[in-house]
Amino acid sequence: MDPKTMEEKMKRTMEEEEEKSGSHGKRKKGGMLTMPFIFSNEVCDKLAVVGFNANMISYLTTQLHLPLTKASNTLTNFNGTGSLTPLLGAFIADAFAGRFWTISVASIIYVLGMTLLTTSASLPQLRPPPCKPGGSSDQPCVEANGGQLAVLYIALLLGAVGSGGIRPCVVAFGADQFDEKDSKQRTRTWKYFNWYYFVMGGSMLVALTVLVYVQDNIGWGWGLGIPTILMFLSVVTLVSGYPLYRMLDPAGSPFTRLVQVCVSAFKKRKANASSESGSLYHNDDLDRPISVGGRLLHTDQMKFLDKAAVVTEEDNPKAPDLWRLNTVHRVEELKQVIRMGPIWAAGILLFTSYAQQHTFSLQQAKTMDRRLIASSSFQIPAGSMSVFTMSAMLLTIVLYDRLLVPLARRFTGLDRGISVLLRMGIGFTISVLPTLLAGFVEVKRKKAAADHGLTHSAHATIPIPVFWLAPQYCLHGVAEAFMSIGHLEFFYDQSPESMKSTATALLWTAISAGNYMSTLLVTAVHKYSAGADGSNWLPDNNLNVGRLEYFYWLLTLLQVLNLIYYICCAKMYTYKPIQLHKVDDQDTEEDGVELTSRDRV
Repeated sequence: MDPKTMEEKMKRTMEEEEEKSGSHGKRKKGGMLTMPFIFSNEVCDKLAVVGFNANMISYLTTQLHLPLTKASNTLTNFNGTGSLTPLLGAFIADAFAGRFWTISVASIIYVLGMTLLTTSASLPQLRPPPCKPGGSSDQPCVEANGGQLAVLYIALLLGAVGSGGIRPCVVAFGADQFDEKDSKQRTRTWKYFNWYYFVMGGSMLVALTVLVYVQDNIGWGWGLGIPTILMFLSVVTLVSGYPLYRMLDPAGSPFTRLVQVCVSAFKKRKANASSESGSLYHNDDLDRPISVGGRLLHTDQMKFLDKAAVVTEEDNPKAPDLWRLNTVHRVEELKQVIRMGPIWAAGILLFTSYAQQHTFSLQQAKTMDRRLIASSSFQIPAGSMSVFTMSAMLLTIVLYDRLLVPLARRFTGLDRGISVLLRMGIGFTISVLPTLLAGFVEVKRKKAAADHGLTHSAHATIPIPVFWLAPQYCLHGVAEAFMSIGHLEFFYDQSPESMKSTATALLWTAISAGNYMSTLLVTAVHKYSAGADGSNWLPDNNLNVGRLEYFYWLLTLLQVLNLIYYICCAKMYTYKPIQLHKVDDQDTEEDGVELTSRDRV
């Protein structure tokens, strides 16, 4: 071969490599290499949130001197608000900002909130003066005044807003790093959710041990200052990984599209969609930005919405007015969101039950013998009891991923082992047990108090080991490993392709609704269980004279009814039908194959 021919061949080869690199450059980004940068943000978020929430009931009652029921409702209201803001963060990410920039800005807001919270806990002027347990004539306990509470609430609000931008976007942003059109990376996506929750659980474990110990034994200033510093460093780490990330462009406001379909269907409510089914509107060019992973196919459910895709004489298919005419894909987006609604609602009561771990269960622990061994002087902080929940959750995740999935795969043929709906159903079933068991433990705890003459002593230590509470905490952890991770997988997989952040935010809205439901339930029980003699199921200051076990068993009954409801919803649920885009070697799009998400989950 002459030198000129060889030179031309080498030049052609280099051009082909450059073209290949250019066309596939974005696909080569992402993957496991990005996980440390992304997970660092989530770890520090959980250190801050869990480190404070696990012990917040103690902070509100011992530092700010709030009554127990008021402190409990303050905690659940804050958790409810903090779990509602992810909808706002998800909207901003999906509509115009993208997930990376939403996470980055939200993290900065979060750091500001944590800094103010640390200041609030450190300066004596921002807290009421200390007093003896139960108060005394010399040192009466004074409840925090309006100004002191205002500083606390502003800090919590900043934290809630920042967390709202982090929580839904970190989950989806991490999953975005794996290209589902690549068969090798597709199987890593469902594993990602397991390991995301494992890393999150590990950080919670550190928060429940190290940070809670620091708060109880060194001071709240250090206990909140440490995660504040770590959160600042995580922002630096997240931004430094920018060149490595696989970025997906925002596709516009998903809420606007859903409203457009509703308005279009209403305007054409008199149209006969069934007889004009062949006229349903399709426009691949219009849908391309919102159907990156595949196009949703038409379903026969909720046919009244199909009228939004009926082409009439007044419509211009070439330049459609989206407030009058929408594509089948956009109509199916709304249908899919509606289909997911009942499954979402089933999670509310589960999180109502979870909320009690940080309120009444923690107060139970504070009255029990928390020594590791009888001869030891070291006591387990009451806020650290959730270690049993986290440990059980982490162990269950490992056993699920390494043992259950390979075993189940032999029978089901699914890469995930079992479907997400079955996984969630197992979690719902197990979640009935902790509250049932908690009621019996409370009976035993009060009996021990009565046997030792401590019924009317709110702050005395009852000689019954705190480890009696461990089984209920562990069962909560096992249930969460199945239900919460399954919830995340379900929302991410079953949501329309352009609504991943919004869909994963639905988990946090379920948590929010669960916390608000807890507030409502506690308030109602406290009000209507009050007797003329001053008795109450949920007394303000002394659980020993209350009927907390009745409250737990009421929760158990509600969860049994909720399980029946979930089973009915799961049986009737229709998996989204999707036509995946098939890409050949020349990067030209060909017709894909039709499948439902059942084939993937």
